Amino acid sequence: MKNGLGNIDDRAIHLASLAVQAMLYEVSCNPSPGLVSKVSSGAHSDMDYFTFLDSATALINPLIRCAEAGLSYDRPQEIFRQIRRIGQLGECQMFHKTAGVNTHKGTLFLMGICCAAGGKAIQSGTRFSSLQSIIQDMTEGLVEQELNSRVSELKNLPTSALTHGERLFLTYKVEGIRGEVQRGLPTVFDFSLEFYKENQELNQNSRLVQTLLGIMQFNEDTNILHRHSFSVLKEVQERAKQIIDMGGMRTPAGVKAIEEMDHDFCRRKIGPGGSADLLGVTVFLHLLEGFMDGG
Repeated sequence: MKNGLGNIDDRAIHLASLAVQAMLYEVSCNPSPGLVSKVSSGAHSDMDYFTFLDSATALINPLIRCAEAGLSYDRPQEIFRQIRRIGQLGECQMFHKTAGVNTHKGTLFLMGICCAAGGKAIQSGTRFSSLQSIIQDMTEGLVEQELNSRVSELKNLPTSALTHGERLFLTYKVEGIRGEVQRGLPTVFDFSLEFYKENQELNQNSRLVQTLLGIMQFNEDTNILHRHSFSVLKEVQERAKQIIDMGGMRTPAGVKAIEEMDHDFCRRKIGPGGSADLLGVTVFLHLLEGFMDGG
C-alpha cells in the first residue's frame, strides 16, 4: 500500500494524520483550565497556541515512522525499542521547531505507542479491541526496567540528571506515563474513550472540555506533581469531580465553574498537561476505532 512518495505506506500516513488531528483538537478547546488553547496561554509564559501548532507539524514525520514500525511482523517489544529511538529524534525536531520549549514530549511518547500499536493491529488483521493488549505487550516490564530496578542508581544521581518521571517516582512512588502505558492506558480504555462517546451530542468544543474534566477526576497528573504537590493534585481531582457532578459543559453552573477553575489555575500556574495528553490520546483512539472497525 505504498503511495509512490518515498515508499511511505498510506496506512502509516493516515494513522499519523489522525494523531495530529487529535493533538490539534486538544489544544483548540476552551475553557481548558490552566492549559494552552486558541484563546489563552493558560498557566504558561513560554508557549502559546501557535507554539503548539508549530510543534504538531514537527511531529508528523516521527509519528508516520512509528506507525510504519508497527506495520511489520516484528515482535511488540522490538517495535517498542524502535519507536523509542524514533521518539528521541522526534523530540529533537520538536525542540528545534519550538526553540527549546517542551510542548509535546509526553504526547509524542503516547501517540507514538498508539500509532505503532494501531499499525501492528492492522498488519495482524485484528480489530481495534486488540489495541490495549498490544500496548501491554509492547511495554511489558517497562516500570521494572526503568524505575523499580534502578532505584539505588537513581538515588545516587544528581537531581539535574533525572527526568521528571524519575524524580517523581523517587519522591512519590508514582509510576507516571510509564505505568499508564504498561497497564495498557486504563484511563483511556476503561474510562475516557467511552466517556467521550457518551458526550457525542455536545458540540465538539464542549465534548472535548467535558472529557478533559472527566480525565482530570482520576489522573495522577505528573505535570501538576512536578510543579506543585500531591495536595494540589488532589484538589484538582476533587474540583474536576465536583464540576462533572454539576453537569460540566452541560449546565450553566458547570460552565461557570470551569471558567472559574481556568482563571484560578492560570493565576496559580497549575497546568494539567498530563490530562491534556490523555485527552489527545482519547480523541485519536476514537478516530482510529472508526477507521479500523468501519464505524
